Amino acid sequence: MLCIRSKTNNPVFNIATEEYLLKNKSEDCFYLYINNPSIIIGKHQNSIAEINVDYVKENNITVVRRLSGGGAVFHDPGNLNFSFIKTKEKNESADFRKYTQPILEVLNKLGVNAIFEGRNDLTIKGKKFSGNAKHMYQNKILQHGTLLFSSKLPDLSQALKINPLKYQDKAVKSVRSRVTNISEHLKEAISLESFEDLIINHVRSIYDDTELYELTETDIAAINQLVDEKYRTWGWNFGSSPKYNFQKGIKTKGGHIEMNLEVKKGQIIDVKIYGDFFNTKDIVELEKLFIGLPHDFESIKTQLVKVELEQYLSNVSLDEFMEAFV
Repeated sequence: MLCIRSKTNNPVFNIATEEYLLKNKSEDCFYLYINNPSIIIGKHQNSIAEINVDYVKENNITVVRRLSGGGAVFHDPGNLNFSFIKTKEKNESADFRKYTQPILEVLNKLGVNAIFEGRNDLTIKGKKFSGNAKHMYQNKILQHGTLLFSSKLPDLSQALKINPLKYQDKAVKSVRSRVTNISEHLKEAISLESFEDLIINHVRSIYDDTELYELTETDIAAINQLVDEKYRTWGWNFGSSPKYNFQKGIKTKGGHIEMNLEVKKGQIIDVKIYGDFFNTKDIVELEKLFIGLPHDFESIKTQLVKVELEQYLSNVSLDEFMEAFV
């Protein structure tokens, strides 16, 4: 088994590395990484419906879609992420216990009463500190999970805070749980780096033929290509979202505006704008300008700066109107 510790906090690179290892290494792999502030979206989720768009923009939080299903998770430098990438054994169980057990063993040795609970969570005293997901590729399995060690929990709740009334779709929705940091339950304080050491040493002790492995220049070049072609693209991170309807009402100086969007694969396919505003030009002309655009703040704003908004929405500023799209 190749045991690899990431040397970067770039979430796009780290998520791409998981796919690269899964599809290009014949050896089993164990991968540990820590990301800068980011939201990692499940494969089948509506990305924009999972995040607090304003908070994400203001705090420069990266949004990346992963290969596996499940819900959205918030990563920051206080969160350690682990991935097992292994050849699937015959009749291997589909549950998450096998590859979370090593984590529990480390915590139990530290005197923390951590347990596996529910479908895919690890908890301490009923509070979640780890969510896990998996993805199958040919005869291989990728199972990865988060480990909240010293994360900024208020940031977590703010980044993932959404208005459930805005979106109507069939995408998998994240279930918010009461969460806790591992560091709060340790009898003796240790650093995140020391905790990482304990985990990788324990994994090496329970698996045969392990070796510490560093990504080669060839590996890194291939991963960066995957980043550029997939994981950094709007199409993968947002355009892969299932079809959904978006609705939002705002109050402006020019009156109330209700925005109704139908979005498919991240692109706006229908628009209806209602309200008690006044206009000079037919609002239908404005609606048509958004057809085919990505449901993306900057793309919509770029389109709007080209038109005389006052002709369609009297006494409504561009900034006010943009609030109707997020």
